[in-house]
Amino acid sequence: MNTANETAARSNPGVSGMSLYVPRPRVSLRDWCEWTGNSWDKVQAVVGRSFRQPAAYEDAYTMAATAVLRLIRQYNIDPRNVGQLALGTESSKDNSAGAVIVRGMVDRELERLGLPRLSRQLEVPEFKHACLGGVYALKSALRYVAFDANGRQAIVVCSDIAAYERGSSGEQTQGAGAVAMLVEAQPKMFEVDLAHAGSASDYRGPDFRKPFLRHFHHEYGQRHRRLHDFPIFSGKYSTFAYLDEVGQATDAMIQRLGMADLDFLNGAGGLFFHRPYHMMPLQALAFIYARALARAPQPHADFRALCEQAGVSPEGVVAECRNTPDLYGEFVRQGAHADAAQDAHPLTTKLSGLVRKSAAFQQLLATRVNLGTDWAMELGNLYTAALPAWIAAGFEQALEDQVEWTNAKLYAIGYGSGDASEAIPLRVVPGWREAAAKIGFRAALAESTDLTREQYEALHDGHDVALDRPPTNQFVIARTGDTYEAAFQDLGVDYYDYAQ
Repeated sequence: MNTANETAARSNPGVSGMSLYVPRPRVSLRDWCEWTGNSWDKVQAVVGRSFRQPAAYEDAYTMAATAVLRLIRQYNIDPRNVGQLALGTESSKDNSAGAVIVRGMVDRELERLGLPRLSRQLEVPEFKHACLGGVYALKSALRYVAFDANGRQAIVVCSDIAAYERGSSGEQTQGAGAVAMLVEAQPKMFEVDLAHAGSASDYRGPDFRKPFLRHFHHEYGQRHRRLHDFPIFSGKYSTFAYLDEVGQATDAMIQRLGMADLDFLNGAGGLFFHRPYHMMPLQALAFIYARALARAPQPHADFRALCEQAGVSPEGVVAECRNTPDLYGEFVRQGAHADAAQDAHPLTTKLSGLVRKSAAFQQLLATRVNLGTDWAMELGNLYTAALPAWIAAGFEQALEDQVEWTNAKLYAIGYGSGDASEAIPLRVVPGWREAAAKIGFRAALAESTDLTREQYEALHDGHDVALDRPPTNQFVIARTGDTYEAAFQDLGVDYYDYAQ
């Protein structure tokens, strides 16, 4: 089995540049707490500080195209040398076309700028699996540049709109945005080691779904007269699924790396998780850390003491590390209702709550999870773009803080409800600072206008709202077709422009 040192010595394909786009309309969660009577202290600690609300002229495709155009211009990419444009999203509006819509917008603006269009020999796949679609798109692009690109590049763009009903438990975890990544065989930011990545998936039934039939249900239709993409979800069940699948994928990666669990954590230069809200990655890391203590080759001094404080059996926690639960099977057997959701790792979950308060875990957070975290708390949930956005924030902050990151081992742990997870080793390459300097994360965050309660509620409910500033330097929906005749049809097809 290859060791981690051998992995670092090998040259892997990876990412050479990143760009971010988030809508200008911003909802301050402090303001939202005042509007709704929620606790600001709790929301800030668990969720974050703000989220972005897309304007009426934006969708997942306009955001993706804006991020791709920024990437091309910020990194001086020759569009003719791009052989794959992969889109990861769960916010598609078209069940036929996908990434090619993004291509169409980008081509026309490149032409207006006097630049070449993207190559005609361009693959345009779209990847969907909840929040993990972007990771799958990245894996496709990495395989493309490694095996059949013949020196050409790939662009991956993750773009999503996370929308929840007003008054629901998910409302404060909304968000919107897109992240584009330049993928090359000889990367200039970080390598991606797919040979030692860990994968996991299992069918989890009603865990965060968006079935079309919900729009035809009488009660749903009465509550949502306009078409909205609100998911069907059960928070407790989805949390159990997240922790279990992330644990399974991380286990698979550690096994392929041939490392001990604690060595993996202690040797990491950075840990990045999918983040639907601020606390979820911390829960996942505490869960993984508790299992690492239980699996230590030699009895760890802290493990039994923490188990005693938590009131759980050390042997029980060790036994739970071997669990490969059928969450959906248990859910169905218990009556397929949210109250029937069962935690497959109850002892480990209880121990994790105490682990999060320990000095050792707080040190782990301060040294392994600090970079980019504060900036990510301004974004809200970006679904497929949440993980790459955090990574982009981490690189830009590492540059600003003059962190010595060259050859650092990073780990990206993605997750998509339903569910599936990917745990992937990364390595920061020499010269990363030059590439990181072009990301523009802080600049993208600065383009914001705080919404009033009336503006937010109107935008959220699908109404056009006059904003303080018109759209600039971004793609917008210009109009939507309404012709449905025998000779020509464009009913529901959006047409796009670039707002200068």
